[in-house]
Amino acid sequence: MKKILLLTLVALAVVSCSPTQRTINSAKKTLKGSWSLDNISYSRSGIFEVTLYDDASAECLTGSTWRFIPNNNTGTYDVNRDACMQMGARNFRWTIPTPDANGVYSFMFKPINEKKKSTNNNKGYRMTLESLDETTMTWTQTVSLEGKPFVITMNFNKIQ
Repeated sequence: MKKILLLTLVALAVVSCSPTQRTINSAKKTLKGSWSLDNISYSRSGIFEVTLYDDASAECLTGSTWRFIPNNNTGTYDVNRDACMQMGARNFRWTIPTPDANGVYSFMFKPINEKKKSTNNNKGYRMTLESLDETTMTWTQTVSLEGKPFVITMNFNKIQ
């Protein structure tokens, strides 16, 4: 009887862990640690004043350090440029939801305070997770500028 119960539980665990969920779990493990946001670029040429996540300019976030903690889906990013008015660490909660109908994965995060409560009226942000490997990660976010799509690309490198 115990063997049948054990086999049933093992079979249930194998079936419940779909390839999509395994991919998400693998991505979370890859994200674990510290990353540097080294470059932010745009789909159009020109000079743009971009504020990301209702928080800081793209110039202030370039060079910021991001830390991801997958066991509780929290993290921090640290604006560390002397020229920026609002320096310091920000807390966030993050997730990688199941992919959309086209198989595209997203990265979502929501600002929180030290007590893990939302700081922005529960507002969150969704970016396309373009690529992720052991040393690099790329997010894109498409917004509208003058009625046309405007893509912001953020390139990260793993620190540790």
